[in-house]
Amino acid sequence: MKKFSQMIRIVFLTFLIFSLENCSKEAEVETPIIDTSGTNLDADDVAISLEDDLQVSDYIWQGLNYFYYWQTSVPELADSKLNDERTYAEFINQNPDPEVFFRSLKHEEDRFSVLSQDYDEFNQVLDGIQASNGLEFSLIRACSDCDEVIGYVKYILEGSDAASKNIERGDFFVGVNGNTLTVNNYIDLLYSDNLEYILNMADIVEGTLEENGESVSLTKVENFESNPIQKEEVFDIDGTQVGYLMYNQFLARANESLNEVFGRFQSAGITELVLDLRYNGGGSVDNCINLASMITGQFTGDVFAKQKWNSKLDAYWAERNPESITDLFTNQINEGSSINSLNLNRLFVLTTRETASASELIINGLEPYIDVVVIGEATIGKNVGSILVYDYIDNNGTKNPDHKYVMLPIVFKISNKDGFADYADGLQPDIELQEDISDLKPLGNKQEPFLQAALSELSTTDKFRPQPAQWNTEYQVLDPLKEKRQILLDERIDFRFQIKE
Repeated sequence: MKKFSQMIRIVFLTFLIFSLENCSKEAEVETPIIDTSGTNLDADDVAISLEDDLQVSDYIWQGLNYFYYWQTSVPELADSKLNDERTYAEFINQNPDPEVFFRSLKHEEDRFSVLSQDYDEFNQVLDGIQASNGLEFSLIRACSDCDEVIGYVKYILEGSDAASKNIERGDFFVGVNGNTLTVNNYIDLLYSDNLEYILNMADIVEGTLEENGESVSLTKVENFESNPIQKEEVFDIDGTQVGYLMYNQFLARANESLNEVFGRFQSAGITELVLDLRYNGGGSVDNCINLASMITGQFTGDVFAKQKWNSKLDAYWAERNPESITDLFTNQINEGSSINSLNLNRLFVLTTRETASASELIINGLEPYIDVVVIGEATIGKNVGSILVYDYIDNNGTKNPDHKYVMLPIVFKISNKDGFADYADGLQPDIELQEDISDLKPLGNKQEPFLQAALSELSTTDKFRPQPAQWNTEYQVLDPLKEKRQILLDERIDFRFQIKE
């Protein structure tokens, strides 16, 4: 067992690895070294074990103390904790549960920092790879004061098990494996590790939802790789070529395929674009910059977004690499291909309360440059971003073999070129509209209300008149996977730190 008195030093070794404007840069961050080699603790003094969960708690505190955006506003993360080894030892010993400790260190404004016990699994989720049957759904209470839960299908992933079954957008289900869904059992029935389940379907009959006796058996496929490009269409609206793209997750691996879509839009001669982000919880900053550059093209080299970190890291950036936290429009994706840009001066964006992070960044980053017309609901309001913080044990990126925890803490706030970042309450729509889940028409259909609302802005004859939703999502039930979906991740920056003997 390692004792605190036996530790020689605690040292952060931090490296930045990123690629901007197709130019690789690398810099070493000089960070504090805390030397405890001269510590002599009596037998009665409290010793800290760096094994098991206490080792993880030590890593959590060290990581948040250095990287966390709100570090100076959280008393328990104060630098002074390290002034006295015995006090720090006692503090860590009092906090052996990693999850509880992590939550206790979060700032009251922090809705988004994440701690995961398995970095392999978590990284796959961030890359759109996970066990999935392809059914994308949401849940609402059957009424405001009851426990029964109703599920409705938002869309089906192509190439999935659900895509081969008799189920589609707008369908309802009220039970799983013969069990009526409630607020008390829906997590066990729908979000467990079980790969198979049977949905008990329902129909609307005279304004109420009734089980119809039909069932759909679904099987999750391990390591299913979803395609974030859900739908692409081109419409002729009074002689104007209008592109429609439903994009459901910002993934760096999608840069090339997304560029191919815009190549097809170029060939079709589109001069207007409807970007459907209503179910997009965000993802990669790099992918977001590339998409913004595909939509425009006339602003290469101009500022798309600016990041503000905590005082420790802001000082480093200012001294060494101030340009590294300024994101610029580009004409080339990281893989080297030229971006297929549309040079648009206007963009229509479809949003709901599920629209977050990188989806909000695309709106906010483009608004100083072009006319962005937002149609739908106010967005989530995630104006902050993260990096992955691992527990490295050497300079080569070797992770601590004693645990697989990884943190995705909030480390920066992000603004557009004008410095605007005050949308923690969400970006408000220009045209307010709610999805009517009692009548969810196919995505990409010109009669689908959200798309129809956008297209009618371009039409001289077919004007859309929004109708109140008969069934909205007012009583939506918590999605336990939401925190893994609402991500703004700058994967171009890789911080490494280690705790050494």
